Amino acid sequence: MKLRSILALCLSFALAAARGAEPPFPPIAARAWLVMDATSGQVLGAQKANERVEPASLTKIMTAYIAFEALKEKRLTLEQSVPVSERASKVGGSRMFIRPGSPVTVGELLQGMIVQSGNDACIALAEAIAGTEEAFAEHMNREARRLGLANTHFTNSNGLPDPAHYSTAQDLALLASALIRDFPEQYQRYYSQKEFRYNNITQRNRNRLLWLDPNIDGVKTGQTDAAGYCLIASAKRDKRRILSVVLGAASESARAQESQKLLNHAFLNYDSVPLYAKGKPVNELPVWKGSEHTVKAGVASDLYVTVPKGMADRLTAEFISRQPLFAPIPAGQPVGTIRVSLEGKALGEYPAVALDSVSVAGVFGRTVDTVRLWFK
Repeated sequence: MKLRSILALCLSFALAAARGAEPPFPPIAARAWLVMDATSGQVLGAQKANERVEPASLTKIMTAYIAFEALKEKRLTLEQSVPVSERASKVGGSRMFIRPGSPVTVGELLQGMIVQSGNDACIALAEAIAGTEEAFAEHMNREARRLGLANTHFTNSNGLPDPAHYSTAQDLALLASALIRDFPEQYQRYYSQKEFRYNNITQRNRNRLLWLDPNIDGVKTGQTDAAGYCLIASAKRDKRRILSVVLGAASESARAQESQKLLNHAFLNYDSVPLYAKGKPVNELPVWKGSEHTVKAGVASDLYVTVPKGMADRLTAEFISRQPLFAPIPAGQPVGTIRVSLEGKALGEYPAVALDSVSVAGVFGRTVDTVRLWFK
């Protein structure tokens, strides 16, 4: 995941140098912002994207990521009853109003955290998964490192202010895109939910874009005095998904308006171009000392590149093979690089992998190839 993110970001910076005369992004009234084509992973525009900020309730995306992971690994179930600690019930800020002595299910806690932005729900989930919120925060930081979030550190599960609790627009975009990519069913189930009722209290999702644009299906709001009004928004049109991050806007309406600007500009001015499909051969490479003389090479996941609108026909791709290739070669092993250019200017490089396994040849085959290599 980390390698894919780094490659996409490198391609994004190269794209900035190769852009044509497409309209620049409109002025955005926020402390920091970023817009990403989540289909390709490319950042299309940003301001102060690497500046450390207080993430507020955007933190809850990581808490949800870990909870979904626990469900996938069957360490939790949606129907599982979770005891409510005094710490969880007494936390300040937004709450779903859980109470000690009244157990709540994991499914209810997820809705309370995602839809109602409940700080109490976060702590209850953290304690259910890791025993304590402190241990859970350590887990959050391990996941952050694994996902390539280079400028992020968590001290709690809900985003309440702490000097050592910080992130950046770039890292938050990577985190949100990882949640959507790795847990698509859970994302679809929870993040477009407009309201949730618990303990006889109905609360609406604070992401007002869910009511304004049918293409928007998430992601999360956040707000504290220091952080200002924040919103990560995601919109999908056909197969294409655009993700925006707006941090430090002046009001709830401003964060929605500025997010909508970024999403609309990206859809209107850029195309996401499919280059190669997962599992389809891109090239066939010679193999030495193997049971097969060649191996098919392709990409491990569908490869898209985002370019300014109308420039797709100016893309070129060059396959660079790692030679010589010796058996054994397991499926998935990197065997080359795909170098992508726009109008002759390098955009980025992507790994190509073996699509099939090639085992070691017998003694005779290895001997023949050894002799052939002497004369190569």
